[in-house]
Amino acid sequence: MIKDLEGRVSLVTGAARGIGRAIAQTLAERGSHVMLVDVIDGAEAVEEISAAVDGTVRIASSIVDVRDRAQVRACVNAVVEEFGSLDILVNNAGTCGRIDLESMDDETWERDIATNLRGTFLFTQAAIYPFMKQQGFGRIINISSISGIMGGPFATGDGASRSGPAYAASKGGIIAFTKWVAKEVGVYGITSNTVAPGPIATPMTENMNYSLDTHAIKRMGTSEDIATAVAFLASPHSGFVTGDTLKVDGGTAIG
Repeated sequence: MIKDLEGRVSLVTGAARGIGRAIAQTLAERGSHVMLVDVIDGAEAVEEISAAVDGTVRIASSIVDVRDRAQVRACVNAVVEEFGSLDILVNNAGTCGRIDLESMDDETWERDIATNLRGTFLFTQAAIYPFMKQQGFGRIINISSISGIMGGPFATGDGASRSGPAYAASKGGIIAFTKWVAKEVGVYGITSNTVAPGPIATPMTENMNYSLDTHAIKRMGTSEDIATAVAFLASPHSGFVTGDTLKVDGGTAIG
């Protein structure tokens, strides 16, 4: 694999399993040191990724609630102190309340908005100010969703909703936030982009009955599909790409 991230330092939230874990491993395989952040213990993921990559690549993990400002700031400070910099931030941590609008409760709404949108805001702010701004380089990559573009592509009105309005609102907010940040920090050599997955085969979706009728590519996506898209946006090859949303959805959200 091309080592186009050699010497870089990455922080990936929601990285103990699923898409986040695949992102962390792909960045590590490309040469980046990686901090895995999750609300659960990531020690097993660290061990597995470390065994799969060059011994010169450092992998670590930290238990952090992405909704908590103090924990987020302490985590970012610790990464810079331990690794010497923070070059690539991937905001992947998220929750998804699969509840329709009629049944939506305050707890689910506030959880999805706080985890998905507030968590992205807190880590982005802490990474850029002061660290990425001072070093004159950074890659912010936020994981959104085609639900944030289409408003819930599987909300068909027949009870088949696959993502609720809180999830869609939070992911749409991430796209808008990503664009705002891109305009603000481009002058500092920092890019800000989002990856919008369609239906991805992960443990979270294994019991969901997704139809492939709306897919141009007739399969579910994989975590690796998302990870390779993130790796491109983290790489030197994307240096003139910012404020963009890369849909990785098998053609589900073709306009």
